[in-house]
Amino acid sequence: MTTTRILILGTLLDGPRNGYQVRRHLETWGADSWTSVKFGSIYHGLGKMADEGLLEVVEKGKGGATVYALTDEGRFEFHRLLLTLWHALMPIVDPFQVAITFMDRLDKDTLLAALRDRGELLEATVAGLDRSYGSKQRFGAPRHIDETLRLNTAMLRAQLDWCRQALSKVEDDELP
Repeated sequence: MTTTRILILGTLLDGPRNGYQVRRHLETWGADSWTSVKFGSIYHGLGKMADEGLLEVVEKGKGGATVYALTDEGRFEFHRLLLTLWHALMPIVDPFQVAITFMDRLDKDTLLAALRDRGELLEATVAGLDRSYGSKQRFGAPRHIDETLRLNTAMLRAQLDWCRQALSKVEDDELP
């Protein structure tokens, strides 16, 4: 299952769209900040799902101007994927965990500096997210889209708390 697939299908629930309109819809939601969607893959995904019978072409156009609509199979696939996401725990892949794995390869001063820098970055990012609540609605995003920001903020705050604790442990020679 790919995130891009469910996002494309979900944006077409409200009616036919071309690739550019799908992309703009996802940008309005801020999907690039909480998914790994590559906006260039939208056009490929639309064509592939049309080939699979999940979408139908309702207006042929050049490039990204082809307009697609959901088929009944596409609606079924959307709901199947949606319920899968609600009922399955999947790992959150964060490349920072690779850095943690090799923290013992850094000397103490470098590790302390890295933890402080990461903490500052996390604090600034959390502050920015806190200020952005409600801003997406001015561009047409539904109210519940802020919940993705709240979840993202909570995960970043958890990482910030970890960084602060790790910093203290490194300073006290308890880590690495």
